[in-house]
Amino acid sequence: MSTSTRVLQRFVMPADGDADILQLYAEGEIISVSSAPVNARDDVPETGIAETARQSGGQIVSRYSYRIPAQSRSSFGTYFNAFPAAYWRRWTIVEEVTLRVTVSGSGSVIVYKSNARGASHRVDSARIAPQAAEMVFKLPLNTFGDGGWYWFDIAADSQDATVEAARWEAEVPAETREGRVTIGVTTFNRPTDCATMLGQLGASDTLPGVLNEVVVADQGDKKVVDDDRFPAARESLGERLRVIDQPNLGGSGGFSRGMYEALQDGVDYVLLLDDDVRVDPEGIVRAVTFADLTRVPTIVGGHMFSMYERTMLHAYAEHIQPWRFWWEASKGTEHDHDLAKAPLRTTPWLHQRADADYNGWWMCLIPTSVVRRIGLSLPFFIKWDDSEYGLRAQGAGVPTVSFPGAAVWHVPWTDKDDSLDWQAYFHERNRLVAALIHSQYKRGGHFVAESMQGQVKHLLSSQYSVVELRLKALEDVFTGPGHLQAGIASIVPRVRALRTGFDDAVVETDPDAFPMVYREKLPRKGEDLGYPKTIVGRIAMAAKGSIKQVLPVKAASRANPEARVPWTEARWWMLSQFDSAIVSNSDGSGASWYHRDPARFRDLLARSIVLHKRLYQEWDALQGSYRRQLDEVVGPQAWIRTFGIVPAGSKPRKAAVKGKKTAVKDGSRKSR
Repeated sequence: MSTSTRVLQRFVMPADGDADILQLYAEGEIISVSSAPVNARDDVPETGIAETARQSGGQIVSRYSYRIPAQSRSSFGTYFNAFPAAYWRRWTIVEEVTLRVTVSGSGSVIVYKSNARGASHRVDSARIAPQAAEMVFKLPLNTFGDGGWYWFDIAADSQDATVEAARWEAEVPAETREGRVTIGVTTFNRPTDCATMLGQLGASDTLPGVLNEVVVADQGDKKVVDDDRFPAARESLGERLRVIDQPNLGGSGGFSRGMYEALQDGVDYVLLLDDDVRVDPEGIVRAVTFADLTRVPTIVGGHMFSMYERTMLHAYAEHIQPWRFWWEASKGTEHDHDLAKAPLRTTPWLHQRADADYNGWWMCLIPTSVVRRIGLSLPFFIKWDDSEYGLRAQGAGVPTVSFPGAAVWHVPWTDKDDSLDWQAYFHERNRLVAALIHSQYKRGGHFVAESMQGQVKHLLSSQYSVVELRLKALEDVFTGPGHLQAGIASIVPRVRALRTGFDDAVVETDPDAFPMVYREKLPRKGEDLGYPKTIVGRIAMAAKGSIKQVLPVKAASRANPEARVPWTEARWWMLSQFDSAIVSNSDGSGASWYHRDPARFRDLLARSIVLHKRLYQEWDALQGSYRRQLDEVVGPQAWIRTFGIVPAGSKPRKAAVKGKKTAVKDGSRKSR
């Protein structure tokens, strides 16, 4: 059998030379390690907080080269430069890798491996010659069943040592495909963010080797082609950039357009990418290469780092808890892990292979063969489209791999709470639809009970607009799956209109917009309320808050709020104790004045009970309806109608963006 050599992973440094994220690419020698605080999850091994020798941005020679000063040591057992051997062993045809390191100066190259427990040891080494020379290490993958990485360190002696280049390679069958990818971006009124990200793609010298085109579905009225940064992005991507104007169909509509265009292009993959991320394009190349070599068609997702704390690994591998049907970190992993404080080498759980149910569409590569088999996104507008798609693919025998070394930087979801604004409708509706389609438990397991519990918590918190939106979500689900495509273009104005007249939906940005705080009855001994730590305490607090809902509202609370509650403390056990309160929103940009309303409480509670009883009784019938009609709702023809695409043959289908005032609308080139 003839073979060919494939580069699996290149040694890289930050594309813009950013020293703030250098520790994701290169680290100094470990000086000391201390135990981290006890993890919240029992299944996550203890993490070591490491003090490492400082690395300087001045050591970055180029995108692919790094200098190690004399008498010092640098490790590339890092997120972007260690080789995730366990993932290649589990999912691909690769059985052995070759590490090639071109290095000059004085010192040694030392190769390490780890196991699933995070224990590591030296496997090979070689001396560095003064003149640049390539060192070759043959490394088998047979021992990486449950986890483990390869990496190398450079220990410089009397002179500096410089990594001129390095790469991980494998011999693969000569007929193995070298796939092409269409990148699908959806954007809505973020022209600068989108243009900046496009510029990052265009600046890559390796991405063109796998890139077919970048398709931007622009759904806003602030157009990316009008941004000052767009001409440079257009220049760098050239004929490979295409912008399509379409109505606002949400993330699911924009990403479905990317899927559809990739099918039309006849490429191997579509990579879905958020408009407001920062990306290392090398991760896209790695994802395509990995997908080329998987044993079966596989969805390959990227991880998410925090845009604000850029070494913080916010999302690693995601799981749907089946009984609750709710998102959570995959077993043995955690959210918000700071690699600057606890690097890969001292974090045992990062050495376990983590299996995922889905990957967020901040960065997610999907084979077009899978799209042809299972369809495009459900027309959810926003929320749950990526997780539902992962479960749908899983049901068709298509795994999802959240792949180390491929990542974006994105605003973390912990810095926002969109379940309390107009988006609450989509959280409830889309989670319910996904559960109806995919839950294997009778009546969705704990779904109905948990949904009702959520209603009660929001009611106790005086978040009446949220309860109303969630009721509307239930009502729409009862109408059947047809409402998803039929209403996607008009759903947002209708949802926003439902919040009219609710105090908790009115956000004031002026800190002085509200009266001074005044309470007729002060708390006992001035004690602040906190979350009760025992079950008995929680029951007592819930009972106290519930009883309060039938009592008259104090007249004084209508003129003055009884408290100011920061977003971090705005929970039902706190808010249920007040007749009115000023509550900050999650991003700190404003606040709302909540008022307790017993009449509204009773009405919303009664409607919630009726609808949840109906949901429990009709679950099986609803489930059958959504499952039977799924293919019709997610099929290309349904989406073509929603896109309003002109029938084939009447006009040219596509064109690249050639000028600032040129875009593609409804599949054909038109002047704006």
